[in-house]
Amino acid sequence: MGHFARLQLIARVTYYVGWIALLCGGLLHLNIARNLFLAINVSKRNLFEVGVMCFLICIASELRARDVAGREMPSVVKKAA
Repeated sequence: MGHFARLQLIARVTYYVGWIALLCGGLLHLNIARNLFLAINVSKRNLFEVGVMCFLICIASELRARDVAGREMPSVVKKAA
């Protein structure tokens, strides 16, 4: 697995984890499944912070992947004469 594929995989995984964390935070905010989250000692703020961090990691990984892809692609393709 190359750098580009690995960075895109990290970006994709953290993107979905971020959405799951924000969805769980929304459920906690609406008092749905409140007992579940309180039983595992997770607050709305912790879920929000996890969501934001995952999105930041996602953005950084995707930008690095695009940079790596830009450097690996040839800038000029030579035509056979």
